[in-house]
Amino acid sequence: MSCSRYSEERLSAYVDGELAPFACWRLELHLRGCADCAARVQALRGLSQRLRAQLPRHAAPDALRERLRAQLREAAPARAPGGRAETRRWAWLAGGALAGSAATAAAILVGGVVLRQLGSDDLLAEVVKDHVQAALQDRRIEVASSDQHTVKPWLSARLDYAPPVRDFASEGFTLLGGRLEVLDGQRVATLVYQYRLHMIDVFVRPAPARAPGSARSLRGFNVAHATGGEMDYLAVSDLNAAELGAFVERVAKASQAAP
Repeated sequence: MSCSRYSEERLSAYVDGELAPFACWRLELHLRGCADCAARVQALRGLSQRLRAQLPRHAAPDALRERLRAQLREAAPARAPGGRAETRRWAWLAGGALAGSAATAAAILVGGVVLRQLGSDDLLAEVVKDHVQAALQDRRIEVASSDQHTVKPWLSARLDYAPPVRDFASEGFTLLGGRLEVLDGQRVATLVYQYRLHMIDVFVRPAPARAPGSARSLRGFNVAHATGGEMDYLAVSDLNAAELGAFVERVAKASQAAP
């Protein structure tokens, strides 16, 4: 029987050394008792080795390499006590950017600077990372519909809970669809809304025992949190903090009435 706790993307991030230390530790504990995930990790490692051995590599132009180094030096934070994970992320970013093609290097730079974790709240940084990666990888929506009766069954069939789904188009927030993400080691529903020119991801999961940190801004993206109907909601967008906070509160308040 195949294990659905960790997605292929999450396992791939582990193989590539891109997970935060705590998330990495939790996954390794899981691998000790899950033969299916251990086999998938082994297969991903084999694929990575074959790709590295067989695919051609193209060096970025010298001018781009210099710009990347300069921007990394400007953006890299001072090392703080316990900052091992931060140093590891920047080392990965620099190595990956300078080793790839010009287009790949530019994408890694933009994504890496945006995704750099700030402070000690991994969860808020994780939702920002997922929001940005979904846009960069053009996989923001896996089930496209403004009909809650289409989106909710699609998500519920792939999760062990039924996330409330509502469209708020009459208030300017149009439901575009949804997708699955892995948040804090668990698969969760992600609802995608559009408000004017702003895209909003709302991560919906059963209310956890430990609430995430307070709402904050990370690299130009705002994160807002609310709870309602035994569900936990984390919204991330470049929409201003006040409007995003009011919207996620509206979503949480409506959750009990969601069919």
